[in-house]
Amino acid sequence: MKKSELNALVTLLDDPHDHIYDQVKEKIMSLGSEAIPSLELTWESCFPGKERAGSELLQTRIEAIIHTIQFDDVKDQLRAWANSRENSLLKGVLLIARYQYPDVDSEKITNHLNLIRKDVKIEVQKSSSILAKINAINHVLFDIHKFVGNAKNFHAPQNSFINNVLENKKGNPLSLSLLYLLVCQPLGIPVFGINLPKHFIVAFKNSSDDIQFYINPFSRGTVFDRGDVNSFLKQLNIEPRQSFYSPCTNMDMIKRVLINLEYSFHKQGYEDKVIEIKELIAVLEE
Repeated sequence: MKKSELNALVTLLDDPHDHIYDQVKEKIMSLGSEAIPSLELTWESCFPGKERAGSELLQTRIEAIIHTIQFDDVKDQLRAWANSRENSLLKGVLLIARYQYPDVDSEKITNHLNLIRKDVKIEVQKSSSILAKINAINHVLFDIHKFVGNAKNFHAPQNSFINNVLENKKGNPLSLSLLYLLVCQPLGIPVFGINLPKHFIVAFKNSSDDIQFYINPFSRGTVFDRGDVNSFLKQLNIEPRQSFYSPCTNMDMIKRVLINLEYSFHKQGYEDKVIEIKELIAVLEE
């Protein structure tokens, strides 16, 4: 479709006749993200002093269509990610960020992670023992870069988006654990996510591929052992399972991010977002 034809079609979105609006919407939706620039230009024309000033109906309809196009795109990409052999953790968290922030700068996030990774690499090389290396990692993340657990707003949705975590330096147990993994795994440091009930932690494996100890990024990288995990489960009256001690998959982690988001949005009363997050979770369960 020519740009002029698309622009003309977009201007029909405020037609008062529902059947015409539905036809126009369907045609625009079929174009996918290709239609967004024209939609945005027309949306901007509705502000005071512009060509279509005061057309609130047009603005509202355009906003809804853009959101639907972007949401469907995230859903399709998440499905492709889930079916991919690689399904990298970084790509997974970036897709979750794109749900809330469609224009999120992936390159900026990657560069930020590389900067932290560079600092970790320098500090780790100075350390000889394994615990000294973990202390070095913790020093970089929590002392130099000032990341901290967001205990005050523990259930805030912002804690689940990697761009917010990097910018605000705050996160929940899961997002700080993901940050730990995203920084350390590319450096060859054998840390893995542990999908613990009511919490999320990291495990460190030794050269024999056995878990040597656990790390709690939410408490500035505290190191503890299996006995401490047992005590935690006992406090919650939860029967131990092998999965509570063993590394989980990237799929498990991304699904848990979505589950956290579903709870956060429900807690804040955003039921429309709850419905969409459930759709994204369903994609991972296909």
